[in-house]
Amino acid sequence: MSSRGPKKWAVFALFFALIVGSVTSASGAGTSVSTSTMEIWLKLDEPVAYIDGKKMELETPGVLKDGNTRYVPIKFLGDQMGIDVKFNAKTKRTEIGTPRAKIEVDAENKAVYINGVYLVFDSVARMFNDKLMVKESWLFDFLGAKYTFNAEQKRLEITYVKKPPSRVDEKGNSRPVARFTFGKPVYKIGEPVQYIDLSYDPDAEGLVYEWEGKEEAFFYPGKYLVKLKVKDGGGLVSDVYSRYIEVTKDVMYDSPMDFKLHTYPLQSLIKTNWTEVYAYFNDLPAFDKKVTEDRSRKLLVSDSPETFEEKGILYTDTVNGKARLYADHINGMKEKVQFVIMATNKGSKPVTVKTTNKGEVYPSIYANLIGHEASVEFLLGDKRDDDLIVPPGQSRLYVQMPDFLPGQGVNVIYDVETDGPVEFAFMAMDASIETPISTYPLLYKQLPRDQHIRGTFPITEKRWDIDASSFERTTRLIFGDNEYDTWQTGYDPTTKMEVTDDGNYGVVYKIHSDKPRKMAILLQARGGPFKGPFKINGEFVLAPPSGVITAFESVQILARTTGTEPSLDIEFTPPAGSAFPMNLIFYPLD
Repeated sequence: MSSRGPKKWAVFALFFALIVGSVTSASGAGTSVSTSTMEIWLKLDEPVAYIDGKKMELETPGVLKDGNTRYVPIKFLGDQMGIDVKFNAKTKRTEIGTPRAKIEVDAENKAVYINGVYLVFDSVARMFNDKLMVKESWLFDFLGAKYTFNAEQKRLEITYVKKPPSRVDEKGNSRPVARFTFGKPVYKIGEPVQYIDLSYDPDAEGLVYEWEGKEEAFFYPGKYLVKLKVKDGGGLVSDVYSRYIEVTKDVMYDSPMDFKLHTYPLQSLIKTNWTEVYAYFNDLPAFDKKVTEDRSRKLLVSDSPETFEEKGILYTDTVNGKARLYADHINGMKEKVQFVIMATNKGSKPVTVKTTNKGEVYPSIYANLIGHEASVEFLLGDKRDDDLIVPPGQSRLYVQMPDFLPGQGVNVIYDVETDGPVEFAFMAMDASIETPISTYPLLYKQLPRDQHIRGTFPITEKRWDIDASSFERTTRLIFGDNEYDTWQTGYDPTTKMEVTDDGNYGVVYKIHSDKPRKMAILLQARGGPFKGPFKINGEFVLAPPSGVITAFESVQILARTTGTEPSLDIEFTPPAGSAFPMNLIFYPLD
């Protein structure tokens, strides 16, 4: 081989790589899916070129004219177009495999074979200053490139659609494709951005998305770059795909919080940091309210000791007429017990106990859950027709729960009506006693109280009438703070002490406004974790749908009004296991 042989071989290989460069390797089942268009200008008899408008210096003329034939520098074009070749060390030939043909270049013998058919190299190219120049027509014949010669500017103008490398790995798995567009190219400040996902995986293995710069909305004018990369089930990763979105100076929503409160689905939890809490929910004014209290039904609350460590009587008092029985306790013992409510008639005539409403949850280890579920059932208000007749001088089981295991809690709420005096006793009794009537109250003592609530209170319902029709600032209602919403005072007949119902547990609140304005109604926990139900214009709303809301870390969108409703009615009772105070926030939607 002459000293010039290796150089000629490299040039020949590059040339043939170029002319078939529009297709992928024959060894792979390529599924190229993305392309890019390249504009190349080559100057006649001048060593200069322009690639997509960028000037580049050449070692040879961009276009060499020889008689009536024009030639172009194939190595330069191959470098720009990303053409690859592979050398077979055994045959000493350069091989270019394509879906259309198998091409072999024998540099030493100046021969080319396309599917075994011989081709004379000199018929399509020539050497100039040791550089390979190729007839311009070959760009169109083999690459499918479009070209024109601009006689006025003396340049050859080539438009070439460049193909990417094969997207198939050695196992035949195809790389996924990341692609998206926007619902429209231009958005206002705070306008929800619609992202239309056009990504796909040729092997249908499912995709994992990795976005960069993707926002629900943008809050400053300008252009923003959004990028997407996807990964398929086989671990193959796509190329990064990117697009610009333009945001004008026009405003739809002026802040992220305003955007979320207008657009997020109902029941959404919106995370808040301290900056947002201070900016949107700090020192809010409270509604003026007209308070009406229902004192026709007294409230018996048994929550002390909340966690009992021995069996005994938790609380007892006498009812003659309407009452609400409310109990919340935790088994702090190392053995299972049974929770019961005993009804005793100490009079000389039978007494009927009618249950008109109830909310009860069997013993559970989840403190927030039992309070939530008991409140849900109670607010449902399903009509009941449960009567218990207590003979004179005897006791009857009003409630007997299943096994009450160590660490479990129980929460029950019952509305009762009696036609005579009945003593109700909340008790933790030995689990082995199947019919505990005969042993009450001989074997059990009254347990001492702890710091929790125990007593009988005069109020079971509060109605708050407010005017939510025309307020302009974000305004709130406060529950359980003992200032805006004062705790009611009651009496513990066991200790003969005045007591308070801290948090007003067992009380049902009914909030009413005529002609509410357009607004969002939000829940914000302040005293600690919260989980409980609301009825808003007759529809149940769970706050939150799952888990708990922690203090100041989020707000939940409970409801929105349109400004056309004749009235707004909210019904709520403080759920056991939740901490107070708590805010209901009314956010104007203008």
